[in-house]
This record gives sequence, C-alpha cells and structure tokens, in this order.
Amino acid sequence: MPQDGNDPELNHRERATLLAVAQGGAELTCSCEPDLFVDGLACCDQTTVHRLARAGLIAPAHPGTPGGRVPAVLTDAGKRALGTLPALA
Repeated sequence: MPQDGNDPELNHRERATLLAVAQGGAELTCSCEPDLFVDGLACCDQTTVHRLARAGLIAPAHPGTPGGRVPAVLTDAGKRALGTLPALA
C-alpha cells in the first residue's frame, strides 16, 4: 500500500475499515501503533488498522493523552482511496 493513499487496490478488509471510519463512531488510541474501536468495540484486525494508519489513510481527529482514545477520521488520502475525494491533478 503506497504512502500517498492513491492505491485503487485496497483489499476488502482495508476498504471496510475505511468505510467504518468514514461513517463515524470510530476511535483510535493515541500510540505509535494505534488501535481502532468502532462503536466502542475493538476492531478485530489491528494489523489492517496499523497498515492504514502508517499509510496515512486514517488518523486521530486531534491529539490526545498517550493510551487515550480520540475520534478517528479519514485523511484526504483515505478519502481519495475510497473515491470520495477527487484525485490530485
């Protein structure tokens, strides 16, 4: 997965995770390898979450305390990967 989020080849699990974040109600832990919670429940595939975070497709909405949870958001790269934001020219 490229770091710029312009990969049209997201796998099903990556796309589903991005969609869950896009729908709201997702939180990331504030850590170097963030964990994702959706509607209060831990995401069962943290490896995918770590890949999406490292690729810059999801991010915390704002800084938080180490280990705390903050809302998760799609970055512009994440929106482009889902096709909800036009590609850069």
